[in-house]
Amino acid sequence: MHAYVYKSQRRADTYIYLAARDAFERLPEPLRTQLGPLQFVLDVALTPGRTLARENPDEVRANLAARGFHLQFPPTPGVDPMHEDWGTDA
Repeated sequence: MHAYVYKSQRRADTYIYLAARDAFERLPEPLRTQLGPLQFVLDVALTPGRTLARENPDEVRANLAARGFHLQFPPTPGVDPMHEDWGTDA
């Protein structure tokens, strides 16, 4: 299975995977409006054993098969180590 990945020009670190190149009609209108213009960034083969940096490839394949698209949101910010309690009074 192939995926065509597009970056939202309006929402930072938000990507859309499409089952077919430039198949923007698969996206619900409210989602298209929120994402704004999309820029093509990657054509990727989602073969078994393939890993992706921030997404589960099995979930991406399932969404592409069921809906024709997969939405990748920005990463959730981690805990800031400068604000953790390190057990010191300093």
